[in-house]
Amino acid sequence: MSANHALSPLAPKTTPTLPRIAGVKLGVARSGVRYQDRDDVLLAVVPAGATIAGVLTKSKTCSAPVDWCRKNLARGKVRAIVVNAGNANAFTGKLGDKAVEETTRSIAQALGCPRNEVFMASTGVIGQPLDWEKIAAVVPTLIKSGREDAWSSAAAAIMTTDTFPKLATRQAKIGERTVTVNGFLKGSGMIAPDMATMLGFAFTDAKIPGPVLQKLLSDAADKSLNCVTVDGDTSTSDTLLMVATGAARHAPIEEADDPVLADFKRALDEVLIELAQLLARDGEGATKFVTINVGGASSNGAARKIGLAVANSPLVKTAIAGEDANWGRIVMAVGKSGERADRDKLRISIGGVRITDAGQVVPNYDEAPVAQHIKGSDVVIDIDLGIGRGRATVWTCDLTHGYIDINGSYRS
Repeated sequence: MSANHALSPLAPKTTPTLPRIAGVKLGVARSGVRYQDRDDVLLAVVPAGATIAGVLTKSKTCSAPVDWCRKNLARGKVRAIVVNAGNANAFTGKLGDKAVEETTRSIAQALGCPRNEVFMASTGVIGQPLDWEKIAAVVPTLIKSGREDAWSSAAAAIMTTDTFPKLATRQAKIGERTVTVNGFLKGSGMIAPDMATMLGFAFTDAKIPGPVLQKLLSDAADKSLNCVTVDGDTSTSDTLLMVATGAARHAPIEEADDPVLADFKRALDEVLIELAQLLARDGEGATKFVTINVGGASSNGAARKIGLAVANSPLVKTAIAGEDANWGRIVMAVGKSGERADRDKLRISIGGVRITDAGQVVPNYDEAPVAQHIKGSDVVIDIDLGIGRGRATVWTCDLTHGYIDINGSYRS
């Protein structure tokens, strides 16, 4: 758990135990970059020949580690990923670039690999130079402590305002072979699509070429981490990296649309969707987990944009926090989305109870069951535009005073 915040009331009752993936070793250490009394650096070491793919923030003020990842992802080769918590190494100019250079060099030298096969991700406060020497000093510890079963401690080491570690796992068949997909991430605030503000890492023992892995990851992220929002703010540091070790002995894969990958795609989708939902459940100050299902839109993209307009509306989010069944705010948010909508075709339901139809509230509308539904911790909003076949599901949380408390004191 984080040093400063009580466990989210929406936290899952149990944390999954992730199986080993042969050759993936996870080591953690206390560097003191920001936090003094906890692990704050993670090093994942993977076998030579492993491939990598990534999805990165679209922020125009992105961090030095994001620049480094973007520069090297196209090669598709990886030996290690280093992650630090507490300092974003963003808006740190030449000092930020030097911190990445020196950190990756110290690890590359220790592992005897090219520096461009060491990837880096950082999260935390923006605008403060990263003391790379503190990370370099614990590299021997990170390598020595590496274990194949350290998934939980790895997920905990990268947390900032998170109140619980976020992990997920699935198995899939590629032909006759069973492969594993493990994932973990951190994220709690500054959460919005492109990418959903977070650092996320996925690993599989499947043997998948870099370009194919990139297509699979981008498609999966679009259905999951680009459909979750806490506060509408896109981070400087969002990084999702996926490694395929190639240890599993299955038939060669050459195309992302190879039918043999169908079950693998399902597994990857499920891992990233579960992680995306955990982000919303750990939203800063959250007391309600909100699912917004949009259908009948002009396209899937339009449906997602409408869902996010509702999910990011402070008025919708505070109404849910206050347990006020003010459905008019949903009407407002749909209308402001910029996507096609027709007042007389728009249908809105909350908790399965139809509220609007034919351009107005349904006859004999009874608010009592809706109000009761909003008092629960899981709120479901269904929106049907009635104009097309586009659909999307978006996840978010309510907006409470706790969000202000956490972010008002973030640097202290």
